[in-house]
Amino acid sequence: GDQEAGEMGLAAVPGRQAAFRQGLAAAVQYAKAVGCPRIHLMAGRVPLGADRAAVAGEMETTFTENLRYAADLLAQEDMIGLVEPINNRITDPRYFLNTPHQAAAMLEKVGRPNLKLQLDLFHCQIMDGNLSRNLETYFPLIGHIQIAQVPGRHEPNSPGELNFPYIFELLESLGYTGYVGCEYAPKGDTLEGLGWLRSYWESRGLQHGGTSKAAE
Repeated sequence: GDQEAGEMGLAAVPGRQAAFRQGLAAAVQYAKAVGCPRIHLMAGRVPLGADRAAVAGEMETTFTENLRYAADLLAQEDMIGLVEPINNRITDPRYFLNTPHQAAAMLEKVGRPNLKLQLDLFHCQIMDGNLSRNLETYFPLIGHIQIAQVPGRHEPNSPGELNFPYIFELLESLGYTGYVGCEYAPKGDTLEGLGWLRSYWESRGLQHGGTSKAAE
């Protein structure tokens, strides 16, 4: 979408289907160039001045149609489409897709195996909490995980509500083998901020590349 015009994705925005398809085609080309098999299909915002409840039905219909179109196109490239709930309490009051429950319902309605849930634990904690149960419940749908501490959206070891060592071990116990994206704003220098990961590896008896010392 047009970020300067206040757009934040187009997949659920009525009347912007052509632009969504154009943007998706460009995204596929970028993804192929860098070897990335997953594309975030951003829902977009409730139109300015519109009542969310009044436009919800039309936006859901648009979202469903666009997701099916995207899934069919991505299947030809052996790619996965991701939908991410973004909280409307802090980050974006107008974003259409806000909770994992809403996202799961959309994925079930669309019914395409190559569409998955991009679960950002920052947004999930703000909207619903109950992270352990939500991870367990929606685990079969999850295609990507993102993390940030709540409420500051900084490094996982910064002061906040979430116990990330526990969450990482829970993901391991569930059998998660995908990436965990660091969707946070470093409090200072990026490399210095990654010290939390080195500390976590050491606490698990791992080298600085995630490899076991015992295995070495």
